[in-house]
Amino acid sequence: MADFTQKTNVKSAVRMLAEPIGTVDAFNTIVQNVILNNPFGCVSYMSAGANHPPVEKTKESYTARFVYQDADAKTVGKGSESYNTIAGFNAGIAAVLANSANITAHAGTVVHNSPADNFSATLKCHDANGELYFVNVSRQQVTISSYEDDTIRTKIETWADGVSALV
Repeated sequence: MADFTQKTNVKSAVRMLAEPIGTVDAFNTIVQNVILNNPFGCVSYMSAGANHPPVEKTKESYTARFVYQDADAKTVGKGSESYNTIAGFNAGIAAVLANSANITAHAGTVVHNSPADNFSATLKCHDANGELYFVNVSRQQVTISSYEDDTIRTKIETWADGVSALV
């Protein structure tokens, strides 16, 4: 019987944040800064006949949490809504807060529980050494995955050390 032989040493690393990123706007500023300013020194590349930018967002998710409270501020219901864009997230929050039929069904006042919201974005990066790797930024952590060269982790650590929300 033949054995499997390891061909690569693919790694992942996680940085847990001391405090969650405060708002979806602060989160978006961090993600857009990486895409627009390319602090990791990534390079564009061709794949399957298509040109790709050095850094591209491949996935994003935004979840808004809600609590329904009675007149004594006692929780009488909870809810959450998930969106794939920030525009949808913001419009969805407004829609839930204005949904009188749902408010009546819960027999309470709806409150957007923003500290419980979650958001994340995955960025695909092409290093100058030819490696493709991923950086996932979420409200609670930053994860690097599918990299081999430790200098990639070092570049991202240096960048994250300079972003106050990511320490």
